[in-house]
Amino acid sequence: MIKVVLKKDYIEVKGHANYSEYGKDIVCASVSSMIITTVNAILRIDENSINYTDNDGVVINILKHTEVIDKLLLNLEELLLDLEKQYPKYIEIRRC
Repeated sequence: MIKVVLKKDYIEVKGHANYSEYGKDIVCASVSSMIITTVNAILRIDENSINYTDNDGVVINILKHTEVIDKLLLNLEELLLDLEKQYPKYIEIRRC
C-alpha cells in the first residue's frame, strides 16, 4: 500500500501499491506522475521553494508558500485524494 502523509510544510509518499506487478502498477504510476509533475512545476516557478529526496519514497519539504505554489500543492492533494477514493485498498492518505 502507498502511504501518503500531508502536512502544511511536508509531504511524504512511501510504499508500493501492489495493484499489479512492478512496472505495470497503474496506481504507483499515477502517484509517481502526480508527484513528479508537481515537483517539477514548483521548481520551475521557484527553485528555492521546496527541496525533496527520493530515497525509499519521496519526501517534499515546502520551504516557501506563495499563491501559485499552494495551488499546485492543493491540486496534488486533490488528485491523490481522488485516487484514494478509486483505489482505497492501494493508497492511504493521512492529513496532519
